[in-house]
Amino acid sequence: MNRSAVVLLVVVLAIVALVAVIAQNTYWDEITVPTPMRGEAVTNPFYAAQRFAEELGAKTEWRRTLGELPDDSVIVLSNWHWDLIEDRRQQLEAWVHAGGRLVIDRTLIGGDDHLDTWAGLRREYPDYEADEDEDVETEEPVPDDEDEDVDLEGDVCGSLQPVNERGEAQPNGRNLSVCKLDGYSYLATDREIVWGLTNDDGLQTLRVRVGDGSVTWLNAEPFGNRDLTEIDHGELFVAATQLHRGDHVIFVSELEHPSLLALIWAYGAPVVVLFSMMLAALLWRGGVRFGPLAAATETARRSIAEQIRGTGQFTIRLGGGTALHRAMVRALHEAATRRLSGYGALAQPERIDAIARATQMDRETLEQAMNHAGTRRPNELAHMINTLETARRRILGAS
Repeated sequence: MNRSAVVLLVVVLAIVALVAVIAQNTYWDEITVPTPMRGEAVTNPFYAAQRFAEELGAKTEWRRTLGELPDDSVIVLSNWHWDLIEDRRQQLEAWVHAGGRLVIDRTLIGGDDHLDTWAGLRREYPDYEADEDEDVETEEPVPDDEDEDVDLEGDVCGSLQPVNERGEAQPNGRNLSVCKLDGYSYLATDREIVWGLTNDDGLQTLRVRVGDGSVTWLNAEPFGNRDLTEIDHGELFVAATQLHRGDHVIFVSELEHPSLLALIWAYGAPVVVLFSMMLAALLWRGGVRFGPLAAATETARRSIAEQIRGTGQFTIRLGGGTALHRAMVRALHEAATRRLSGYGALAQPERIDAIARATQMDRETLEQAMNHAGTRRPNELAHMINTLETARRRILGAS
């Protein structure tokens, strides 16, 4: 057997061994994966409960705020802050006193003292502390697979028995299998119980009368979209809400709340509109315009006189006419240089004398006009310009 055959045999044996190990340590099993929710069920946590109640002849709606509360209706609260806002708590309590049926699940937040004072309902917790007199430590029993199912969040599935008005279990009653129970607490009341369910841990549901209405508290959260159709949750829903054909059931939750902008528009739309109009008016008033308010009218072309006057006004505004005066003096010197013999070699006083003789003008006036420095009033500047222009024209006109 050559070397290539040996290598090939080793590779084949290694692959066979790997396949054997994988086959011995794996197995095929079927796992049920729930179908993802679609449509309104994705955003509405009470979608299944609403459809269930409507099939039984009730009218339902889902709210994020209390709003107007119809008399003799049913309100199901979930993920609700009981005493966050004083006014709405008082509104809810007054509605129950007037005959409303209130159902609360275990997701209620806060309000322990108010509920105990108002409806006599409270949540209690078992004492898990070990006896201090015991010196021997005992291990906690591990539940078997046949016992109640307990998940990591403390939710428990179990069978609940009906109770009498004192909270005592009635063995002959109809038991309900319920999941999503709170495995760390139970309910209690000192008032007469109208309806309730219990297990070995204590009361898990109870209803008491408050005024003309009633308050039902569930130590569970069994009415979710995936939970309502499980075991006896549908029957529990009917019993908890005292559902009858024609009832108006209102589901209220703060878990799914609108955005800040939606709340601002819902509660202050007039203010938003008015503020927007004021802001738009201020921006329009203070903004930079892209053009004149009206189109410019067509005008005829400027005359030469207008052009000269405009140029003169510009030179007066810019530097007080100094540039114009220098230009006139320079033009006078150029004319004298061309017309008067030996003018370029003369000193300044002699130049003024030569110009005065040639133009027959007053020497002092001519000197003041030529030697002016700085700015003067427009009428003085006009007089000097006129003097210099007259002298220039007379020199050019001399033969």
